[in-house]
Amino acid sequence: MTDLSDLQASFEHAFGSRPTFVVRAPGRVNLIGEHTDYNDGFVFPAAIDYDVRIAGRPRDDGEVRLWSALFGRRARFMLGSGRRSRRGGWSNYVRGVGVILASEGYPLRGMDAVVTGTVPLSSGLSSSAALEVASCLAYEVAGDFSIEPKRRALLCQRAEREYVGVQCGIMDQFISSLGRADHALMIDTRSLDYRPVPLPSSGVSIVIGNTNKPRGLVDSAYNERRAQCEEGVALLQDALPGIRALRDVAPSDLERHAAELDPVVLRRCRHVVLENERVLDSVRALEAGDLDRFGLLMNESHDSLRDDYEVSCAELDAMVEAARGVEGVYGSRMTGAGFGGCTVSLVADSAVEEFQSAVGAEYRRRTGREATFYVCRASAGAERLL
Repeated sequence: MTDLSDLQASFEHAFGSRPTFVVRAPGRVNLIGEHTDYNDGFVFPAAIDYDVRIAGRPRDDGEVRLWSALFGRRARFMLGSGRRSRRGGWSNYVRGVGVILASEGYPLRGMDAVVTGTVPLSSGLSSSAALEVASCLAYEVAGDFSIEPKRRALLCQRAEREYVGVQCGIMDQFISSLGRADHALMIDTRSLDYRPVPLPSSGVSIVIGNTNKPRGLVDSAYNERRAQCEEGVALLQDALPGIRALRDVAPSDLERHAAELDPVVLRRCRHVVLENERVLDSVRALEAGDLDRFGLLMNESHDSLRDDYEVSCAELDAMVEAARGVEGVYGSRMTGAGFGGCTVSLVADSAVEEFQSAVGAEYRRRTGREATFYVCRASAGAERLL
């Protein structure tokens, strides 16, 4: 974590005065429920104790002056200016949130702000969503107004879609804004209803393993998988006229009408339909304190993503297989879009050190790559610290 006194000192060095507020917003990991969001399904993320922090001080001239402690770069812009920065890609997330808030009539004030963070970049842990949500909260504090957390998430999603140009779902901003310590959130991506589900507050850790493999095929594969899911819905609608998305298809319905689908489309649909069931089963398992069952569902999720949805890769499979061989690991799976990025494992605290050593060595032996591990707890969502 970034120490508050260090952040305040960084602000004083950058702007010559003390900040009047500090806010934070966390990154996230999705425990189970992958590629279900664009099928109106269920996801089950947790906010993690890696975050983006912004120390700020309001200004009365409508200017926003930023210093990125991470990149060692400055940016500045006037509120109301929709022009994107060509040089400072990181600052466009702050700019975009301001543009969306202004379009909604919020009483924005300028600010001086230092931005720092511990969410690993390009790791699939949503550093961009954390920056957006932290920026929104900074604008709220500077302007002396408040936004309900669910609406904050939706506004930040709009900033990424409409300003940054990334057609993201709602999960990342939602969990960054509404996360709860020692809980995961089961989110219905159709209705945006959500349910906090307690995770063990001691005894187990969430361990994220970064394969450090760039995710080169994600965009094309995402578009292809999404089209295959939509094709499956269109073909099933003749027999199941009430369905709008794969969310509405029961496993028994899919089994009954399997012959009507192309074999590849059937596999894609089977993953999504059964993954939604796994999310609901995971909630029941955790609420019953059954970590063995939850771990089994994590394993089944990865196997489905590997075999039916075909979005895993040799590196992810190697890391998951190594993790499953360590005593004290309840379950392990890829997390995120796939073709690289991270795995997530539920690991007994007593096994965390051995996990990192053994999995790191086996992963290196099988792939020639070095893994990076992040040991996490489920954290609170966006909040003001000062």
